[in-house]
Amino acid sequence: MINPARTLVSLLSAAGLAALAPQLPASSQALFNAAEVDQSKFVIVAAPIGDGSRAQLNIYEQRSAARPCFSVQGASPAVVNPLLATFDFTGICNRFIDANGYSVRVGGSDLATVYRLSVVRQGNDNQLLAIPTKASAGPEMVVARTGGHAGGFLLFVPEPGWKLMRRQFGGRALGHVYLYRDSWPQAAAPASAAPAAPLQGQSSQPTSQPSR
Repeated sequence: MINPARTLVSLLSAAGLAALAPQLPASSQALFNAAEVDQSKFVIVAAPIGDGSRAQLNIYEQRSAARPCFSVQGASPAVVNPLLATFDFTGICNRFIDANGYSVRVGGSDLATVYRLSVVRQGNDNQLLAIPTKASAGPEMVVARTGGHAGGFLLFVPEPGWKLMRRQFGGRALGHVYLYRDSWPQAAAPASAAPAAPLQGQSSQPTSQPSR
C-alpha cells in the first residue's frame, strides 16, 4: 500500500534538490578570474609543424632574468628564436603549447569549453583565430596576425582589443593564460549576450600542464 505522506515527502525532497542543483553555464563565469600580466614578458608565436606548411599556437613567458627565454628579430613578420628549447628552463620560462595552457576569454566569460584557438594561413599572412565549437557560442574572431609569412617561428601581433591575461582560481594564479578582450567585437556578440530589449535597427581542464 502506498503511503501518501511518504510519497509527498519524497516529492518535496526531490524538488528541493533540483532547485539547489547548479545550472552550469556554457562558460565558466564564476569559476575562474582573469589577472593582468606584463605583456612584455610574453610572446605569442606561430610555431611550425612538420615541414612548416602548418603551424600551431605557442606562448612563451619570461619568468626570471636568469637567461633569455626567446629573442625577436625583424618585423612583418618578426621571427622568434625559442631560446628556451636549448636549456632546462625550470623556474626561468613558461611554455604554453596547447589548450591545457591557453584559452579564449571575453570579459567575464571563460570560453575554454566553447572556443578553440587555431593558426590559419591566409594568403601571405598567418592569423590566430578564435573558432566557436558550438553554433550558439558566438562568432569566429581574428585574435592576432603575423603581418607576413616566412619560415620558422613567427611573432603574432594581437589585434586591437586583444591581450594576454592569467587565469586565477580563488585568488591563486594558475599555469594558464587567456587570449582576452573586454567585450565582444562590435556587432558580433552571441545571441545569449544580446540585450533583452527589442532591437531597433541594430547592425575564446581547470589547470594547465605544470611549468617545467
